[in-house]
Amino acid sequence: MSELMLLAMGGLAREVLAAVRNSGQYDVLGILDDDPELLGTTIGGAVVMGALADAPAFTKALFTVCIPCGRDREDLVDRLSLLGVHEDRYATVVDPDVRVPKDSRIGTGSIVMRNATIAPQARIGRHVLLKPHVNVGYRASVDDFATLHPRVSVGEGARIGRAAHLGMNAGVGDGVAVGNYSRVEMRSAVMHNVPEHETWAGVPARREAAPND
Repeated sequence: MSELMLLAMGGLAREVLAAVRNSGQYDVLGILDDDPELLGTTIGGAVVMGALADAPAFTKALFTVCIPCGRDREDLVDRLSLLGVHEDRYATVVDPDVRVPKDSRIGTGSIVMRNATIAPQARIGRHVLLKPHVNVGYRASVDDFATLHPRVSVGEGARIGRAAHLGMNAGVGDGVAVGNYSRVEMRSAVMHNVPEHETWAGVPARREAAPND
């Protein structure tokens, strides 16, 4: 059984820890976090063993980034890459109750939580976070570092961009694209393509004006 280190202590780490222990896929070695006050503390028997920069010292362990924000996950992966922690060192965590079709793909470092539904030919990128009860439709794609909060629904053939953020109960229509680094607020219904780096909200969703607009 492979050893697993959780990167960043918080609520997501607790959820990942529960999923991993239910599946028996990995042996959780511990947690790394940059808050010095957490050093030596435990969650569910997993001990905070050092800072995030200590990751290269754990040469036999795989890692899972337990940070809810996709941009922050991306920043940490980039930071650790400079320290020699590359993509082959990350674990993919899928809750044991999730059924993944044989013709779908989940990228390295992604986390798929309980009761998520992944349809045939769906493509999930690297370091994606799918929270509980997310639905990813047939031939839909979710790019690297995207975050889909509970009960998000992604329609058939839709595309969710890199590090995009979809709030709880948001829906994206069939064939619709949400651009890289864009944000869809909770309970929004996206029926038209969302450009990169924009925030959309409402039913139907529309662009929210930036503070300087």
